[in-house]
Amino acid sequence: MSAGGGTKAIIAALAANAGIAVAKFAGFLVTGSSSMLAEAVHSLADTSNQGLLLLGQKTSKRRATREHPFGFGRERYFYSFIVALMLFTLGAAFALYEGIHKIIEPQPLETPVVAVVILLVAICLEGYSFRTAMGESRKIKGNASWWRFIRQAKEPELPVVLLEDSGALLGLVFALLGVGLSVLTGNPVFDGIGTVFIGVLLGVIAIILIVEMKSLLIGEGATETDLATIVDELAAGKVERVIHIRTQYLGPDELLIAAKLALVPGLDTAAIAGAIDDAEARVRAKVPVATLIYLEPDLDRETR
Repeated sequence: MSAGGGTKAIIAALAANAGIAVAKFAGFLVTGSSSMLAEAVHSLADTSNQGLLLLGQKTSKRRATREHPFGFGRERYFYSFIVALMLFTLGAAFALYEGIHKIIEPQPLETPVVAVVILLVAICLEGYSFRTAMGESRKIKGNASWWRFIRQAKEPELPVVLLEDSGALLGLVFALLGVGLSVLTGNPVFDGIGTVFIGVLLGVIAIILIVEMKSLLIGEGATETDLATIVDELAAGKVERVIHIRTQYLGPDELLIAAKLALVPGLDTAAIAGAIDDAEARVRAKVPVATLIYLEPDLDRETR
């Protein structure tokens, strides 16, 4: 994925959520709807989250130092993990608290038509943000399902924005239903129930993101497809077999490869160095994210 694709989706989400947050807070002050307040806090959290994603993209580009010789690429994973935690604490926990409070102590809505108008406008803005994220994701998703893309993507920003936007759209629907049913039935408890549904939804999305971002932060290896390609490219030319291989993503665009190779017998030092260089070149040609490759020639003891 190009960094520009992820940045475009983040900026679209940032602009949409900032405007929506202001409108929702205004709607809450006018109507007193707990669904509106929960959605306002959700949009405020999402706006902060997009800011963190942009910060992660910027700080991850710092040059490697002696203390961090492999660079700072994983900062994108770190900030995405923080985003997931914020979504859970500020979004889900607050919505659940506010919803349960309004169910226990329901309060009538004031000027509910304002809430409905704001929610409908918010759905349009969130739909624009979601469409942008979908369009950028399709460029790299290939034939994989959306769920598989979210589970296997090494670039954290697009999966985060996709899940945030989908959750925001469903949350707006829950808020709209809560306010609508409260108006139709005259029972404000439905507003609290809608808020609880928003909290549960955000909690589920946050847990999915926490699990996925934790896996990336700890360190994931190459996908099965890329690993097979790497092994095939290494085991060519004067390389007889890949004895041992380990891979790990140091960042979305940086894959570390370490391997022991069995070379054809009888090579002198210059030929061994040439075989190693050729193997590295073949891998980089097929897997461009393989920025760091460490290859060690060794004896193939299993065939002796």
